Amino acid sequence: MKASPTLPVVLALFSLAQSACNVQKEQHHEETHKITVTTPLSKTITITQQFVCQIHSRRHIEVRALERGYLEAIPVKEGQVVMEGDMMFKVIPVLYKARLDAEKAAAQSAQLEYNYSKKLYEEKVVSENEVALFKTKVLKAEAEVKLAEAELDFATVKAPFDGIVDRLHCQQGSLIEKGDILTTLSDNGLMWVYFNVPEARYLEFMATQSQHVEDLKIDLMLADGNRFNQVGKIAAIEADFNNSTGNIPFRADFPNPDRLLRNGQTGTLWIGQEQKDALIIPQRAAFEVLNKRYVFVVDKDDVLHQREIVVQHELEDIFVIKSGLGVDDKIILEGTRQVRDGEKVAYVDRPPQEVAGNLKYHAE
Repeated sequence: MKASPTLPVVLALFSLAQSACNVQKEQHHEETHKITVTTPLSKTITITQQFVCQIHSRRHIEVRALERGYLEAIPVKEGQVVMEGDMMFKVIPVLYKARLDAEKAAAQSAQLEYNYSKKLYEEKVVSENEVALFKTKVLKAEAEVKLAEAELDFATVKAPFDGIVDRLHCQQGSLIEKGDILTTLSDNGLMWVYFNVPEARYLEFMATQSQHVEDLKIDLMLADGNRFNQVGKIAAIEADFNNSTGNIPFRADFPNPDRLLRNGQTGTLWIGQEQKDALIIPQRAAFEVLNKRYVFVVDKDDVLHQREIVVQHELEDIFVIKSGLGVDDKIILEGTRQVRDGEKVAYVDRPPQEVAGNLKYHAE
């Protein structure tokens, strides 16, 4: 029959087991706190912003009747491209022609009276003032002739610039009044694209336009999801903000050589601006407390410190840092929930290029 272990032996075995358990806990603790760190990456990226926009022709006018009368001819069709000076509408000119003939006859009569008065003046029959009076009548008659000629010219409505004819509001033979709208004419060679910019974005643009406006890349996405084949440029900023929305209208100009764009279309502007030496970190490296963002920074003694950061731009997987970090700072990439401020940790260092290779963002 075996003898039972003595109490000292039992206590020694228990102590050994407890020590082994503590060693395992310490090893597990070290493994748990062995975290992944990286450093911010300085890189040239393209910051892209989207804006809903409205497309307008550079010149879009109402073509109106200049005089009252009947439409004699409409040599243009709806949707037709016309050139500057082409006839678009012609009003029956009989009345205007008759008036012009009458004014010319009156001018000739006034000229004859003036010539006769000069002869009488030379014969000292009439005074110099009477001659001047007849001269005035000649000038007035000539002015009436020019007015009648202008009215006759107004009977023919010509295109003031190259453009596309819109819907015809009157048909041949219609009686029209002076000022009636006959059609509209659009110059689509260059399109004006308007979009609203929030005040914060406006201030950023104004602060950097003198140095980086040439770096802006402006693309227009059409309603079918396709990109327009021309690149635009910022051409104008309106004078006033909209107090109810806090936005200010911008205008981008797009060449339209194929006349694909028409007045009244809508689309989406993609404005990309190249930012050199941008400091970027993965979004998962940051955490938020009371609407402020923080990261854990590892110092030279491997001690963690919570540090506030200011984000300049938020892209799909990354933050562009405005302040709070430098390129040499080591930040926790994974495991932020497992650590505390002031704690000493062991870590695995991952190069920022390797981390950035798996991120999604617009970059050049």
